Amino acid sequence: MANCKGIFITGTDTGVGKTIVSAVLARLLANKGLSVGVMKPVTSGCMEIGSKLLSEDAELLKWAVHTREDDPDMTPYLLREPLAPSVAAELDKVRIDFSIIKAAYERLAAKHDFVIVEGAGGLMVPLAGGLLTAT
Repeated sequence: MANCKGIFITGTDTGVGKTIVSAVLARLLANKGLSVGVMKPVTSGCMEIGSKLLSEDAELLKWAVHTREDDPDMTPYLLREPLAPSVAAELDKVRIDFSIIKAAYERLAAKHDFVIVEGAGGLMVPLAGGLLTAT
């Protein structure tokens, strides 16, 4: 949709309520009849079920918008260890690339009236090299 609107939810640290705020906003908008996309672009500390990594935060966001869809654009980077994303990515031998996150967001924005993006950790969390959550 050409007129997609979005919001980025961040906070001061892990565990301050970003996921709850994101889910509440997503649910309210979805219940108003809007098509809402949700995105948790980088998640460290994912659950491993079989050979699949799963973001608990993304699962709650999906529930909030009444979907079970496993769209990889919702979670471009899933990392095993519950560490700063840059460290977790290094351990998983993954390079976090902002252009991949941006492209995933743009695909979600093209499909939805509104997109809610939840950041990882706090505002200044390092994602890769000099890339911070706030960048």
